[in-house]
Amino acid sequence: MSEIQHRCGWVNLTNPLYVAYHDYEWGMPCHDDRMLFELLVLEGFQAGLSWESILNKREAFRAAFDGFDVRVVAGYGESKVAELMANPGIVRNRRKIEAAIANAQAFMRVQTEWGSFDSYLWAFVDGGPVIEDCSEHITSPLGDRVSADLKRRGFKFVGPVITYSYLQATGVICGHERGCDLSALD
Repeated sequence: MSEIQHRCGWVNLTNPLYVAYHDYEWGMPCHDDRMLFELLVLEGFQAGLSWESILNKREAFRAAFDGFDVRVVAGYGESKVAELMANPGIVRNRRKIEAAIANAQAFMRVQTEWGSFDSYLWAFVDGGPVIEDCSEHITSPLGDRVSADLKRRGFKFVGPVITYSYLQATGVICGHERGCDLSALD
């Protein structure tokens, strides 16, 4: 891949983690269930905060949440919640921690029903990404549909805005801005 000269306007160019996230992860189709779970949890923790703050704590989140092993997280009890609440490396919000556990359990139910979370998620777009400039809005009819279905299945912190961000992060929506070297719109 050639050097990227023009990026989406939201990228903090002084933060190498953010630049790498934009250049090699955000908007790239993800089909790995572990990574899909990780991004779902991180997007939930981002609610009310900046993505950059979550990205800067990502390694601490990975360590705290056992590498985002969905089966392990699904089995967390009160002692693990207390441990997470005491962890200064992550966002210490009880509702978000409890949502991550509930989401692990719901995620596993989807895996059982669909064979993988990947199959479930990508069925909303018939297996191929939607191309759009995400700088134009904070949600979409697709985000609204996925959000409603996730909520129906017992997921937490998956409102339309969070879900729309999740769809972008996982590449279900390729939303690089016009003018970005990674945009499919130019």
